[in-house]
This record gives sequence, structure tokens and C-alpha cells, in this order.
Amino acid sequence: MKTIFPFCMLLFLTFSGQAQKKIDRTLRLLNNESVPYIQVSEASSKDNLLYLDARKKAEYEVSHLKDAIWVGYDEFDPQRLMEFVRDTSTTIVVYCSVGVRSEDIGEKLQALGYTNVYNLYGGIFKWKNSGLAVFDTVGKETNRVHAYNRLWGKLLTKGEKVYN
Repeated sequence: MKTIFPFCMLLFLTFSGQAQKKIDRTLRLLNNESVPYIQVSEASSKDNLLYLDARKKAEYEVSHLKDAIWVGYDEFDPQRLMEFVRDTSTTIVVYCSVGVRSEDIGEKLQALGYTNVYNLYGGIFKWKNSGLAVFDTVGKETNRVHAYNRLWGKLLTKGEKVYN
């Protein structure tokens, strides 16, 4: 887990301007780009991508990308995933709120031998900020997005923020 997370997050929110610039700065501060990024515009225009949600279960239940599979972060179970996704050449896009937790899960996938793993740049926040659809647990489009907490929620500019 990223140990400088709270301090850097507070620091970057103090000195940044717009939401996208804040997302860019957050990712530069907290990620090491060990998992290649895929931009929202590219991911949203491609078929046959397997989306894995690396957020908490409560966040996923508020909304997620269409057909995304919840794998969690602290709860991530490599054996369960390997049983579900046997082909290690499957194109996998991991996402979280903005792309920090998903990088960690992407690294774990790479260590398991998955060769086409991408981190969704800006996560579900950038997805929603770009005007793209998110879905609830019954597959219905929703405007709600779990904003993780009020500090991170400043990065989400579209949709209804949910904090619990």
C-alpha cells in the first residue's frame, strides 16, 4: 500500500486547480506507472475488455462500469481470479476511484502471469467526469458514484456523490 498517501493527497489538493489536473497530479504523486495506463476514451471505445473493480464492495455496489467484476483491494483473492480468468492473455482493465489502488492490483495480476493488464487512467471518476455510464447492482444505469471520502470526492465533478 502507498505509505505517503494521506499526506500527498492533502498536499496536492491544497495546491491544485481543476479536477483533471488534480487527477493527473495524484497519479504522478502516488503511482509508479508499473502497470500501463489505458485512457478512458480508448477503453470506452473497445470491445472485449475485462473490467476488474479494485474498490471496496460498498463502492462497487453504488455503481461500477458495465459488466465489471468486483475483485476488491484488501479482499483481492488471486486464486479466485485465476479460476475465473484462466487465459493469462486476456485484456484486463483494472480500475478504482482514480487509479491508485488499481495499480497495486494490476501489479499483482502481472506477478500472476497476466500479460495484458491495464490501469484505467483516472478510474471511475474520470469515466463519469467524461459523461460515460455507470451501473448499479441490478444493471440499471445510475448517476450515483461512491466518492470514497470528501477529500477524494473533490475529483468527481459529475454524478451524484455517495459517501457511505
